[in-house]
Amino acid sequence: MGSGSTIERLVGEKPVVIFSKLSCSMCHSVKSLIKNYGANVTVYEIDEISNGQQIERELLLKLGGCQPSVPAVYIGQKLIGGADIIFTLQLKNELVPLLIQARAIWI
Repeated sequence: MGSGSTIERLVGEKPVVIFSKLSCSMCHSVKSLIKNYGANVTVYEIDEISNGQQIERELLLKLGGCQPSVPAVYIGQKLIGGADIIFTLQLKNELVPLLIQARAIWI
């Protein structure tokens, strides 16, 4: 197997990837927010996929282990962060420019 992590392979060339859990209300809010811009979003429900526990461990390591593993939002193949960061970017009007830059939406 190559040196890339499972997460890096899943994120690949996709403009927006959200790692989520079906039971997570903040995940639902983040998905709705980004999808409402018409963004091209790939969602992985880690409580539904076979290697979800491994992915969750990788996310916790990348996030520093001090916050929930989901939602974890990647925009333009970069880990942006969880719900708190996404909503802060939204309030500062910085989310849409990130989505445009990642070619997730076109204005």
